Amino acid sequence: MALSDRHIDLRRDPHSDEVLAHGGDAEAHSILQRTGFIHVIRQHEQYHRAPAGLDQVAEDALATKAVAALRSVGYWVACDEPFDTDQRTSHYLPLGAQVAALADDLRAAETTQDAAAVLTELTAAHDGVVAALAQVLDSAADFFETLDLGFDRHTAATVRELARHDLAGVAAQLHRLRNELADRHEDHPARRPCPSAVAAHERERSVHCPCPLTPLPPRLPAPPSARRL
Repeated sequence: MALSDRHIDLRRDPHSDEVLAHGGDAEAHSILQRTGFIHVIRQHEQYHRAPAGLDQVAEDALATKAVAALRSVGYWVACDEPFDTDQRTSHYLPLGAQVAALADDLRAAETTQDAAAVLTELTAAHDGVVAALAQVLDSAADFFETLDLGFDRHTAATVRELARHDLAGVAAQLHRLRNELADRHEDHPARRPCPSAVAAHERERSVHCPCPLTPLPPRLPAPPSARRL
């Protein structure tokens, strides 16, 4: 990670009077979003801005909250004086980090059964991650339908389409992959236990080799046989 990714500039723009945050990596972007900022992605840049409709007092409070949250996890934040604070906030692993932990489980999977078990957490019909995401999308659509603006019903219909078609297609593919792995009953060829365990005659023979599970080196081709004259 570049050192510059740990630096964020959070200031009120002198030209537009908007509160803008520039810089940071994906984690910083998530923190800014969770404190209430809006992520803006342009063709050649990206930044975060305060939501529309806030007065200056609310914008200052939002920016101060963001500075505290970013500094709590080690980011260097340059900011306007009204946003500066010595306060720090508690930082908890977000829900997405729990789902992302499944990626670590897949990287450690030694058999197709292990991998199928991880994908089951995504595809389980009642309480899998994809099923839960479908419920969230449906609830978001319900929320939009109860708003007052005329185009909100159209937005609700669009969200329902995401759940019924796009997400349903992803779910079907994941379900197929999970079932394929569950039927194969194979060891992963590059993730076998390390054969370099402590020898039986060693005093600490109960100790297992701590080296990481790495892919086996490729076999070298056999040398060509000598041509007879």
